[in-house]
Amino acid sequence: MMAAVAFAGFAPVQAQQSNATAKPLITVLNPEIESKKADRVPLSPRLNTLEGKTLYLVDINWGGPEAAYSVFEEMQSWFAQNIPSLKIVIKKKAGMYSTDDPALWKEIAKNANAALIGISG
Repeated sequence: MMAAVAFAGFAPVQAQQSNATAKPLITVLNPEIESKKADRVPLSPRLNTLEGKTLYLVDINWGGPEAAYSVFEEMQSWFAQNIPSLKIVIKKKAGMYSTDDPALWKEIAKNANAALIGISG
């Protein structure tokens, strides 16, 4: 007796019947990645306060040139009303969302106390 067995996300694998038993044997594939895993980098420590700090809001260009900018401007307005001593810098990452922008990361490391990097809108 042959039976097809499928696991979520795996290709069907044929079951095999052993001569010693009447029950079918099932072959299971291991989904673990065989290559070396990426080094884990811990998150930056949380700031005690945003008072007097510099916060970068970085648009990564996910939805096009105007997709997130207005949301970042709203955030800037909220911070201006609620934490007036917080300096907000809105930046657009160069290139597509999937490309690196070393110059921007260097600027943030030099000038910012914190950064919100991502998409919005």
